[in-house]
Amino acid sequence: MGAPEYVPLKPATKVRSYGSPPRRAGSWRADRPGELVGRQPDGDRLGIPGPDAGYALTLAARFSDSLQLHDGEHTADVLSGAAAVAMKRSGLFGRAPISADVEIGLVVWGYLDANVEQELVDLRRQWFEEIHTPHHYTERRRVADAVPEDVLRGTPAEIKVAYEADWRSCLDLTV
Repeated sequence: MGAPEYVPLKPATKVRSYGSPPRRAGSWRADRPGELVGRQPDGDRLGIPGPDAGYALTLAARFSDSLQLHDGEHTADVLSGAAAVAMKRSGLFGRAPISADVEIGLVVWGYLDANVEQELVDLRRQWFEEIHTPHHYTERRRVADAVPEDVLRGTPAEIKVAYEADWRSCLDLTV
């Protein structure tokens, strides 16, 4: 490791420089135990992988002050659920999450609506309870999976209009 210029050196001290490792013979192969061979696995509760999906959690935290919460609802649970929806949406497009993805997760579940219907509030209390904890992965997946792919492929403006017309059109509660 190089030292700053102000650190005195003994005149006979040999200064280290960078040396690259020797070149490996042959080409690289995916032969490590964790490497995927073929396509990404898909199936029940495996989600839709995308790059930097965890960034959705950072983005979600920026919406803390905008949430319209009712009794029994907790910010950590809401943001966790919205981030899960954002991760699903961004994975559909093969990119990292953006703020609009998190906003859509909050819109479809009515967390940005000051006049949300009581039926949706009751549903949210049940579905979002304690999902921010790591051992509630299945419940968090259910929240994300309840938002159909065709809804998530819409623009944020289209999704807001659909929610305002009928919030049920944005959710599939049979998952």
